[in-house]
Amino acid sequence: MRRLGLPLPPPQFPLVWEPGDEVELRPTAEIEARAAILHVVLARCFGMPAQAAMSWLLGSRLVEQVTPPEWQFVMGGRGDHRSFVLHHDAVYALAWLLGLSKHLDPEQVADDRLVELLPNLPAGETFAEWRSRSLAAPRSAVDAATVLDFYYCLDWGYLEAERIGAPLPGEIDANAIGQRRWALEWAVVFRGPYHDPPAGWEEVDLST
Repeated sequence: MRRLGLPLPPPQFPLVWEPGDEVELRPTAEIEARAAILHVVLARCFGMPAQAAMSWLLGSRLVEQVTPPEWQFVMGGRGDHRSFVLHHDAVYALAWLLGLSKHLDPEQVADDRLVELLPNLPAGETFAEWRSRSLAAPRSAVDAATVLDFYYCLDWGYLEAERIGAPLPGEIDANAIGQRRWALEWAVVFRGPYHDPPAGWEEVDLST
């Protein structure tokens, strides 16, 4: 944080985890499904027909994992179009967790190969075919938790920098940092006396 020139969180800033907690990643198939669903949502943002998107989700047996706001947007274009576009960086973080992208550097934009790393929707590549092609090699839970801790602090630092008008260190803004943190918060699961059961995608708390 100091190297990036960002404001540091206050001393009372709460921790991501407590001593003695255990950490794990959600199942790989679940992370892959979330990445694929968000990829379809983004495709709808950029012109994929609703019928084609619905057919792909049905054929991939992912409908049950689509959240109600996502379904309303995919089916009828209802919802905040801009907020769905921002999910690009959430998908990027999920790709990093799956080992498909090499870095999650807060000073750099998402890998320009990101679309190539995801299901080829125009070619009709199915979810199962993509999984066979991508051969995910998920990050270790400890590495993922460390990066989550970093992005947890970065989220505060970027928002504070924007609030006081301080320069940002790289090419992305607080929205992108927040989206990456959202994906990490959802995928990294802590087990301990102070943690609730894993939250759903729409229930991830980014208020701190």
